[in-house]
Amino acid sequence: MAGILAWFWNERFWLPHNVTWADLQSTEEAAFPQAEDLYLAFPLAFCIFMIRLLFERFIAKPCALGLKVQANGPQKAQPNAILEKVFTAITKHPDEKRLEGLSKQLDWDVRSIQRWFRQRRNQEKPSTLTKFCESMWRFTFYLYIFTYGIRFLKKTPWLWNTRQCWNGYPYQPLLPDLHYYYIVELSFYWSLMFSQFIDIKRKDFGIMFTHHIVTVTLITFSYVTNLTRVGTLTLCLHDAADVVLEAAKMANYCKCQKLSDLLFLTFAIVFIVSRLGIYPLWILNTTLFELYEALGNFPALWIFNALLVILQILHCFWSYLIIKAAYKAISKGKAGKWNPLHVAKDDRSDIESSSDEEETVPRSKTLHSTITTNGTSGANGTNGYLTGGTCSEEH
Repeated sequence: MAGILAWFWNERFWLPHNVTWADLQSTEEAAFPQAEDLYLAFPLAFCIFMIRLLFERFIAKPCALGLKVQANGPQKAQPNAILEKVFTAITKHPDEKRLEGLSKQLDWDVRSIQRWFRQRRNQEKPSTLTKFCESMWRFTFYLYIFTYGIRFLKKTPWLWNTRQCWNGYPYQPLLPDLHYYYIVELSFYWSLMFSQFIDIKRKDFGIMFTHHIVTVTLITFSYVTNLTRVGTLTLCLHDAADVVLEAAKMANYCKCQKLSDLLFLTFAIVFIVSRLGIYPLWILNTTLFELYEALGNFPALWIFNALLVILQILHCFWSYLIIKAAYKAISKGKAGKWNPLHVAKDDRSDIESSSDEEETVPRSKTLHSTITTNGTSGANGTNGYLTGGTCSEEH
């Protein structure tokens, strides 16, 4: 085992020329990042998760109820043993042939059966109250850590001159504020890695999971190799847009349409400027060029930059979704309501749309009276807190 660890942490791979792990050992005069410090992230991640549960239960939920956020979830499907058996044992998305068979078996029209399956799928989705509590927790954490990062970085020389990230390397002492900032951020992303499996499921689950893996990897290895100065810049830059996004989602759940639109417009500007402008010109420029000039070439340099470029690719993908959603809403004449939180069939949809699915089914039969009573349309067919026939979406 010791041989494997020695091979993995090979100095010539992870560190620049003429730098050894001995140079990064803490002394009485100065403390440096140690790999053992990262073990703190695991119990702290658990603590953050428990704080989240308490926050959502005793702070976010009362706030949501006070703001009249809808507590009940999507409308439940009418109980039907045959359809329930198909849904649980065979498929949640029956094809046309199976729909026709069920239609003859139940003497229901195909459109009613489609509606039942849509309602049954939506029945497992979280309520608006649950989504509000999750967004309020994330907003609170992002606001706190972003504020902390700004207060810390404004006193550092590398905020104003990125070449200072590399001056004096590897003899850059670990400041207590920097250590706290790094460990809390790492703990939060570890908590997201695990809670993502029980959080609200979205269609870009795989992309978000990839983002979390890349982020945790970058934080871990940049800490161990004492490349923490540029790491703090990267973390703070990414937190900026997340604060506004969660605020926009909360406003949406509270039915504050104008405020939600304004916040999303702000989010879109902050996201695109920070992720497509400042990030490549500020972060990637210093890691690709200034780092190479200051410390020379070493293998881990390309690993770090590859991970940073993967983040940039994800930024481009999410920017595309934002611009696409805005274009769809504007092209449909909904200027002033172009927030993708309200645009139907967004790529991160939580609740399925009802209108598009139903229009593809021939209206060959009359709706069964009991299904008509329990059926939904437009906003009522989704999560019930938006009007105008659109469904709630999240970016």
